[in-house]
Amino acid sequence: MDTNSRFTQKFADSIVNVLGCFDRVIFKGHLPFGNDAHLNSFVDYKLRRRRKDFLPLLETLSQERVDHAKATAAAAGVTYQYFEGRRRKEDLIRKMLKEQPVQEGLVAVLCFKETCRSVKLAQGAHRPWLYYAKRPQRVLYYYFLDPDFGLMHIRVQTFFPFTIQVYVNGHEWLAQHMLTEKLGFVQHDNAFVQLDAPDRAQQLADRFPKLSWPKILDRWASLVNPLLTSQPWLKGPSYYWVIDQAEFSIDVLFRSRATLAAIYPRLLDHATLQFSAADILTFLGRQLDPRFQGEVLNDCKKERWPGARVKHRMKNNWLKMYDKFGLILRSETVINQPREFRVRRSCTRRGQQQMRWLPMNKGVSNFYHYHHVAQAAKQRYLNALAVVEMPSATEKQLDRLCQPVRFQGRRRRGLNPLRAEEQRLFLAVMRGDHLLNGFRNQDLVERLYPRAAKDSREQRRRTARVSRLIQLMRGHGLVGKVAHSYRYHVTDKGEALMSAAIYVRHKAFPEEVREIA
Repeated sequence: MDTNSRFTQKFADSIVNVLGCFDRVIFKGHLPFGNDAHLNSFVDYKLRRRRKDFLPLLETLSQERVDHAKATAAAAGVTYQYFEGRRRKEDLIRKMLKEQPVQEGLVAVLCFKETCRSVKLAQGAHRPWLYYAKRPQRVLYYYFLDPDFGLMHIRVQTFFPFTIQVYVNGHEWLAQHMLTEKLGFVQHDNAFVQLDAPDRAQQLADRFPKLSWPKILDRWASLVNPLLTSQPWLKGPSYYWVIDQAEFSIDVLFRSRATLAAIYPRLLDHATLQFSAADILTFLGRQLDPRFQGEVLNDCKKERWPGARVKHRMKNNWLKMYDKFGLILRSETVINQPREFRVRRSCTRRGQQQMRWLPMNKGVSNFYHYHHVAQAAKQRYLNALAVVEMPSATEKQLDRLCQPVRFQGRRRRGLNPLRAEEQRLFLAVMRGDHLLNGFRNQDLVERLYPRAAKDSREQRRRTARVSRLIQLMRGHGLVGKVAHSYRYHVTDKGEALMSAAIYVRHKAFPEEVREIA
């Protein structure tokens, strides 16, 4: 089991194992035809064809690719089928596998009409002009049961520029290799509900981003694109492979459904109510900056099937948390825009090779960077969730909280845990970004007074009031002082009492009111 996370350490007695593994990964292959000007130059000087004759050639090549798909399916004895409109392709494939089981190799070839980036011809000033634009075309989906990657598929555009998209699943790959090593496991869908050798399974999962991906992807491209060998003008260039989307998940397997069911609602509420935009950016390795252009959103859906989930989105990258089968707490990092992350990599500056922090690139050679970034994001996310506990405050503790106490020789008033002002204070103190280093007086001032002070006198008044509130919480044992510093941390007693108060006001109490109404 992964013991580096405070979350897994805290709930170690309830957790069976933890597995970090890539889930869905989508690679995209591009042929090097460049922009509009480069395309026209290629047709003029490399292909030596008139521009108006280029599109009829592409129509012929498109039909060749469709004919090749039909012949490939017939040779394998599997289905080739054309569909109009939208269909759930995974459901179609699973139905075909039930009706016609396949142990290995090609499962089926599906053809759909889709709108994709392609090329059109327009009237130019002196001669026709080729330009890139979206147009409807036939798109082929090759589904395979690969001996190394399990069920996977390759999406092929039949029309120029012949872009290829490869879908693989890291859990399927891991299952195939555990079978090869004869490791016992139980798999449901794309998750493992039992692992006989979790440490070895984690070692195998860590090998996934280190595979020789360019060679693997080029081999698959040669299977589905016959034009790479039949057309002389396509023999030279090869596909440039990028990672179009990568999902990395951490699965925390609990010993029983009852244990996860008891804590999961509180995890959802904490992630939805407590994590701010600054927290989400921190999890993803960023800092809140006034120059940041984009949205940071929290989205919680509790009515979805098969279970509730929370999603934290930063532009087109996001973190997700949901439960699978009531046994697994899965948290995912989904990367669609890698350049929003900065990684340490080599670059050339003034003619010299240097190591610098630069935006992460999409090229497949950066897969290990994806792994490190996603792993670090999920580790920070789980650590921030480690403060969550089931309400454990007793009636006697709540009574004491409402009574006055003496601290440093002075009388401190009692607290009203459900009062709105006290709740604002509790929420400000229990923010996730205070977990590591604690909080200062100024941190609470910024949270309790979002508007800037009019003058220095008002700023001093705010600082003094927050100092009194901190002393009040220290008197009740909710927070403690960090030695030799001006920082404070939430005590275990404070976590239990303040979490219980927040839970009652934001969760239990509104439900009771609705019942009365």
